[in-house]
Amino acid sequence: NQTSASEFVLLGLTSDPHLQRFLFFVFSVIYFITLFGNTVIMIVISTDPHLHSPMYFFLFHLALTDICYATTIVPYMLVNFLVKQKTIEFSACIIQMSLILLSAGSEIFMLSAMAYDRYVAICKPLHYQEVMNKLVCSQLVGGAWAMGVLHSIINTLPMLNVQFCKYTEIKHFSCELPPLLTAACGRTFLNKLVLLSSAVIFGSSSFLLTLISYIYIVSTVLKIQSAKGKHKAFSTCSSHLIVVILLYTTALFQYTKPRSVSSFILDQLFSIQYSILTPMLNPIIYSLKNNDVKIALCRMLGKIQVSQ
Repeated sequence: NQTSASEFVLLGLTSDPHLQRFLFFVFSVIYFITLFGNTVIMIVISTDPHLHSPMYFFLFHLALTDICYATTIVPYMLVNFLVKQKTIEFSACIIQMSLILLSAGSEIFMLSAMAYDRYVAICKPLHYQEVMNKLVCSQLVGGAWAMGVLHSIINTLPMLNVQFCKYTEIKHFSCELPPLLTAACGRTFLNKLVLLSSAVIFGSSSFLLTLISYIYIVSTVLKIQSAKGKHKAFSTCSSHLIVVILLYTTALFQYTKPRSVSSFILDQLFSIQYSILTPMLNPIIYSLKNNDVKIALCRMLGKIQVSQ
């Protein structure tokens, strides 16, 4: 039983065939909205000159991260709703796990970069163009992707030495690291220590950067005399703040919670929230809460109608 596993069994969300067909439809719709919404955001930002600014440069890369995040998880999840043998090769499972870690790590630091951008725009508006130049923006985006890669490597390499039983069931819909460690037969103390340490260090550092930015933003906005000025300043941050709250509240709890409060249903719901629903909601939130994006989208639709 202790021989290395060549494949795993993903138990998924349910074993009920009727419910699986219904969930296939639901998650297919979610995935389509995710791909369509984020792709539209990327096209609008790329083609509209009015959106060629640091704020939308970061939003473009956030949309790209969300597409990567959802695509790493949902397609394989949809396949498993339709097949009886819900197996995944060991190598494919490790690759999926590493891409999940990369996408999650990149996303939280991309949100920190966006928070810093809003801090400079609101607290130092006269120096905004100088501070947020193309080089700085490229470095911040490159740094966010680099931190995602580092987060993935730190957690993936120790997993290659973990012992799994010949038949291993993963009580999850993807090869996410916490349920993967729970399914292991061998010792996983070092892996859990690395996971907890990296989640705390990467998560808390990115959250701290975001929090500090918003502390300065709030203190600056409160000094504005007019109510209209305050509303305008806060409106530029509201979309980002909603996205940050959605992601951090569930992801940090999932990766740092003690085992005593772990539950199968709760773990699944949290994972669905931050890895599947958040990538779908991000473009919707930014489209509905951002007038510039709505105007740019209308301009693009107008050009399409004229060309037809």
